[in-house]
Amino acid sequence: MASRVSVKGKGKSIKGSKDGSEGHSTAKCLKDWSNWALKKAKVITHYGFIPMVIIIGMNSEPKPQLYQLLSPV
Repeated sequence: MASRVSVKGKGKSIKGSKDGSEGHSTAKCLKDWSNWALKKAKVITHYGFIPMVIIIGMNSEPKPQLYQLLSPV
């Protein structure tokens, strides 16, 4: 017969501690939301900057051609 090995976790387990956890969960939620929003803003800025410059350049006076906007000279 094979013997069974039981694994018991070491350390303290915190179950439902309610003393002051409301403030911590609100702060954590705010931190998570702000991190998520900043990551999305970084991606939007990264992929949207050059198209935005081209669109603004195409709508300016005098109206340049697309190749004039993209040429280095």
